[in-house]
Amino acid sequence: MELRSLSEELAGNSYPGRGIVIGKSTDGNYAVTAYFIMGRSENSRNRIFVEDGKGIRTQAFDPSKLVDPSLIIYAPVRVLGNKTIVTNGDQTDTIYEGMDKQLTFEQSLRSRTFEPDAPNFTPRISGIMHVEDGSYNYAMSILKSNHQDPSSCNRYTFAYENPKAGEAHFIHTYMGDGNPLPSFEGEPKLVAMDGDIDSFTNQIWNSLNADNKVSLFVRFIKISDGSFETRIVNKNCK
Repeated sequence: MELRSLSEELAGNSYPGRGIVIGKSTDGNYAVTAYFIMGRSENSRNRIFVEDGKGIRTQAFDPSKLVDPSLIIYAPVRVLGNKTIVTNGDQTDTIYEGMDKQLTFEQSLRSRTFEPDAPNFTPRISGIMHVEDGSYNYAMSILKSNHQDPSSCNRYTFAYENPKAGEAHFIHTYMGDGNPLPSFEGEPKLVAMDGDIDSFTNQIWNSLNADNKVSLFVRFIKISDGSFETRIVNKNCK
């Protein structure tokens, strides 16, 4: 698979929607993830990321303007032991609860489908990172409707063992802007993983469409001991 530029992938798409990047730092010392959200409506844009324990959650920037919280207020990131879960919806909790009961990542998602937001039927994208005893692997999932058919769900899981330094995989909800919004197609894109946590954060944030970007979360997890650093960027700043 061709190694792509993450900056070019983002800059060339005015509306990738929500996106997850997971990979390994250039020096091989860190497991890396990023999650961003975008919005076209006032309700979607009225959000910020806030820290919540070892994870994060979305929150209304202006509570008086919150219309429907059902698909926009959730915990995108939760940590279960040596596992970090990153998703674009409340399936974060489904994965957390399932894996806490010894289900696999894939088994935990069997109870979920795409989002009920006709006519888009937004895909549910999810990632799981496992860092333990100096080893690291990750998996990504997408649950999507079969050509906007609400009765048919296609399920795809991609697993990556011993990932290479300087490489990451990128999955997002939409191929681009449209009405209805066209769902992501294919397997996660192989992208170059460059720089330290601050340069990587700036690279993503500066490449996202200025009108549609809302919030960004980035985490570097030290593979040797599981310690981590986090960056959060919100377009709406308090």
